[in-house]
Formats: sequence, C-alpha cells, structure tokens
Amino acid sequence: MSAYRHILLGLDLSVESHQVVDRAAALRNAFGSELSVIHVIEPLSFAYGGDIPMDFSGIQEEIHKQARTHMTQLCDPLNIPEKNRHLVVGRPETEIHHVAEEIGADLVVVGSHGRHGLSLLMGSTANGVLHGAKCDVLAVRVKSQEK
Repeated sequence: MSAYRHILLGLDLSVESHQVVDRAAALRNAFGSELSVIHVIEPLSFAYGGDIPMDFSGIQEEIHKQARTHMTQLCDPLNIPEKNRHLVVGRPETEIHHVAEEIGADLVVVGSHGRHGLSLLMGSTANGVLHGAKCDVLAVRVKSQEK
C-alpha cells in the first residue's frame, strides 16, 4: 500500500474536533502527507427553508467569522498554510467531495459521533462522505465531551 499524499480533514468545529484533528495530524506525520482542512457552513436557509421571510445575512456572517476563528485556532499549531484551509458554504457531503477532488486528496478524515435512533435515520455527514467519495475515507469515532 502506498502512503497517502494528500489528506483532507473535514471538521464540524465542535468541542470534540480536536480528536479528529489529532488523528489526521498523526497520519500526516506518519505518511509525510500534505494536510488540508475543510469546514462547511450550511446556509441558514437550508435549516429554516425559503418560506420564512427573514434576512439571515448578518447571522450568516457572524457564523462565518466564528468558524474562521476556530479554524485558525486548530490550523495554526499544525502549520497548515492558508491555501490548505477551506471554509465554504453549502451541504457538507457535497462540498467535501468537491474539495477532495479539486485538491487531489487520496484520503478524507471525518469525525463520526456514532449516533443511533432518529439521528441515524436522518443520516450523518460521515456516512454521506463515505458513500460519495472517490478516495478512501477514515471515520474517526468521536467520544463525547459531555459529563
């Protein structure tokens, strides 16, 4: 098996994200890979539908600003260059697939919360990434930080 040359790390920027970051960084170090990071912001109109006559632009800008801050906090210690940081708006599965192809990633690393019941029926980002990816996908089991 050849080493992975370019790893794409998909983050939800949750409290548990560091677990997935640590695993991707270990793989990068083990294989000498390039590491890119993506966070996808879902438009509020996806969550609330287009039927509500509200202007979400201010809220969406604040979400984008906070996401950029969190990405910086995670990427700076790992020396991930700006060109390898992808903060995009859209559907997570679709955007992760798109960026993975665009950058030539041969491994996508995402977190999996291992939800059951209704959350499982509704699907997960990790599952969506797995089933549409054209490269290997590693789903890192994320342990909850709640006590």
